Amino acid sequence: MSARAEELASRLGAIAEELADLAIDRLSEASSAAGRGAVPDPALVAEERRLTRARRAVEKAAALLQPDEPGDG
Repeated sequence: MSARAEELASRLGAIAEELADLAIDRLSEASSAAGRGAVPDPALVAEERRLTRARRAVEKAAALLQPDEPGDG
């Protein structure tokens, strides 16, 4: 794998971490509302799900750009 692809994989990893942080923030907001006896905001819950799906997709892309391990394929 080229150095450029490995660099891109690293950047995608950082983006995946940022997406995870955002998803955790949304979960915290939703759970704090539930802790106060209110119903969690459905928009926050839906946003967390989208962020989690995006994080997984970015992680898959990063994994595809990683160098092949000996013995693979």
